[in-house]
Amino acid sequence: MKRIYLVLFSALVITTSKAQNKFNLLVGTYTNTCQSNGIYVYEFDAASGDFKLKNSSENAVSPSYLSVSADNKFIYAVNENGTQSTVSAFGFDSKTGKINFINKNAALGADPCHLINDDKNVIVANYSGGNIVVFKKKTDGSISEVQQVIQHEGKGPNEARQEKAHVHMVAFSPDKKFVLANDLGLDKVFIYKYNPGAAHEVLSLKGSVDVKKGSGPRHLTFSKDGKFVYLLQELDGTLTTFAYDKTGSLKLLNEINIIPKGFKGANSSAAIKISPDGKFLYVSDRGDVNSISVYKILKNGSLELVEQVNTSGKGPRDFAIDPSGNYLLTGHQYTNDIVVFKRDKTTGKLTDTGKRIKLCSPVGLVFTKI
Repeated sequence: MKRIYLVLFSALVITTSKAQNKFNLLVGTYTNTCQSNGIYVYEFDAASGDFKLKNSSENAVSPSYLSVSADNKFIYAVNENGTQSTVSAFGFDSKTGKINFINKNAALGADPCHLINDDKNVIVANYSGGNIVVFKKKTDGSISEVQQVIQHEGKGPNEARQEKAHVHMVAFSPDKKFVLANDLGLDKVFIYKYNPGAAHEVLSLKGSVDVKKGSGPRHLTFSKDGKFVYLLQELDGTLTTFAYDKTGSLKLLNEINIIPKGFKGANSSAAIKISPDGKFLYVSDRGDVNSISVYKILKNGSLELVEQVNTSGKGPRDFAIDPSGNYLLTGHQYTNDIVVFKRDKTTGKLTDTGKRIKLCSPVGLVFTKI
C-alpha cells in the first residue's frame, strides 16, 4: 500500500512540476502592416522552450502594449490608431487562452504606447498626445471613460523627435504610492503621487527629474529591492541609474551607453527588463543595431556589461523573460517573428535556440500564469 501511495505521489509531483513550467505568452501586435487578429496567446513551456498557439482576439486594432489584471482575468490594451486611438478591456480565460472583448473608450490622446493597471484604475501613456489619461475600472472588468487627463507641455533639442511632449511609459513604484512617467519629448521623468480611490484626481504631481538633453527617456524598471531605477533613453542609447527612496525621489547615480563601441548607424533603444532573480538587466536596441545588451547588477546598483548579442531579426521593440528565468523571447516588429533565446541563469548570457514564433509585427510581450 505504501508503495502505491509513493508511486501516486511521485506521479503527482511530476505532473505538478510539468504544469509549473508552462505559462501563457500574450503578444500584442500592430495590425496595419500585415494580417493580424490583434492579441495572440501561446502556451510556452519554460522547460523546453517549446510553444503552441492557444487563441487570439478578433479584429482588435493595433493592440500594441498589454497589461494583465492581477487576478489574470482581464487584459487591457492600447489601440494605436493616430487620433482615433482607444483603450480596450478584454475578458481572459487563462486555461483556454480565450479572449473576449468587453469594451473600449477613446484614449483622448494620439498613439497610446504603454499602460498599467491595478484593481481600481487603468493608466495610459499617450505618445503623440503627450499626455497621461486615467480610466476607472468597473467590477466586470470594463473601463470607464477617461476620468483624468494630465497634459505635458514643452519640447527638447531634437527637432525631429522632441518637437513636443511624448509620454512613453507609466510605471507603478513598488509600493504603489507613486506613478513614474517618462517623457521622451521633454527629457524628463515625472513622479506623480497615486491616489487610487480618487474619483478624478488619481494622479497629482510630486516633481520631476531632468535627464541628459536630447537623450529621450523611453522605458524604466525598478531593481528587485526597489532601491534603484534603471532608465533607458531611446534617442542616444543612454542607460541611467537612479537611487530611489520611498518618498518618491530619484537621485542620479550613473550614466552609461548601450550602443556598441565603434558602431556607426541608426540606433533606437527600446525595452528594458530585469531577470526574475534580480541579478541581471537586459536592454534592447533597434535601428541598425538590433541587439540585446546584458548587464550584471552589482550590490551597489551599478552595472557591469556581460555581453551584447544580435537579436537575429529587425526591430526588437520588446522582449520578455519567462517567470522561471530560463528563456528570453524577443519580438521583432519588422521581421515578423519572436526569437527564443536560452538564458544562462548563472552568467546571464543568451543563446539563440533557433526556435521562432512567426506572427505579424509583434510589439508587446507579457507572460502570465495558466
